[in-house]
Amino acid sequence: MKKILLSLFVCTSISSFSQELETILLAREDAAKITDAYLQPAFKGFIYSMNNGWYHTAKVHKKFGFDITIGASASLVPEKEEIFDLSTIGLSNSTRFDRNLTPTVAGDSDTPATITYESTVAGQNVSASFQMPNGIKEDLPLNSVPAPSIQVGVGLPFKLDAMVRYTPKVGSDDVKGSIFGFGLKKEITDWFGIVGKTPLHISILAAYSNMNVDYVIGDVNEQEISTRNALTEFKLNAYTFQAIASLNLPIINFYGGLGFNSGNTTLNMLGDYTLRYNTGNPVLPTVEETITDPFSLSESASSFNATIGTRISLGFFKIFGSYTLQEYGSINAGIAFSFR
Repeated sequence: MKKILLSLFVCTSISSFSQELETILLAREDAAKITDAYLQPAFKGFIYSMNNGWYHTAKVHKKFGFDITIGASASLVPEKEEIFDLSTIGLSNSTRFDRNLTPTVAGDSDTPATITYESTVAGQNVSASFQMPNGIKEDLPLNSVPAPSIQVGVGLPFKLDAMVRYTPKVGSDDVKGSIFGFGLKKEITDWFGIVGKTPLHISILAAYSNMNVDYVIGDVNEQEISTRNALTEFKLNAYTFQAIASLNLPIINFYGGLGFNSGNTTLNMLGDYTLRYNTGNPVLPTVEETITDPFSLSESASSFNATIGTRISLGFFKIFGSYTLQEYGSINAGIAFSFR
């Protein structure tokens, strides 16, 4: 199931990695808790990255003016979330481990914990041991969770801009992902009287983002676990509300904002999985158990935020970059082609 993260990071230009997570299913009732703790920085990082980069100016277009923006956001995983404590996530008495601290997906490649599961299956006392996966910190740029965006903005009447992000379902035979987002920006500079005669512009913005990724696990036939035609589904919904301002000078612009980001993710692991446990009995050395649709994980994240950025304007061509202070600090940068 480490390939679950492959599906997410492939769709956001992260290189592949090989270690599998399927063996965590051997922990049965504790598998969901362990997997959720391991993947939590990726879930939260995607929420904050997808909420970023919706604007690089508070000024709206003239009616039917438009821009095309190509950018990328990267949410920085705090150092404290590079590891998690197995003793604090509510595991059952059936699950033991040789150390409390083990890397999350955003951690490094230090030796992770070894987990031993002991219980009763089909009337037999059974056990299984597996090692938690390493983190993939060295594969992540700046130890961040990235998300690209292609966005089109169009000027509407009443000093409104409508913005759309859209990526059709793309990928390989094994992994396909799509992105959709919609935002509205309303300039309110005129509400502040004389401010409307200065280079300062003020707006409010609301936006929604959605990401869907399907990963076909396919066939797995290992000593301890096997499955055929298994599938993983990842879904993300993210929301942002901002009050923004920009100082639009002839060549260099400065912009910033205050607001609130939130979102939720769902990860569904679907299919039939056959788990094999050791009994220690020479007559019946192993016992098999088949489970269907092992778990569904849900996570949410929210944070107030403050953004500061700058933009270089070379006619219709723009280059911009910003930093957002929030639970996972985020960097955003890109280019835009803006007309009217």
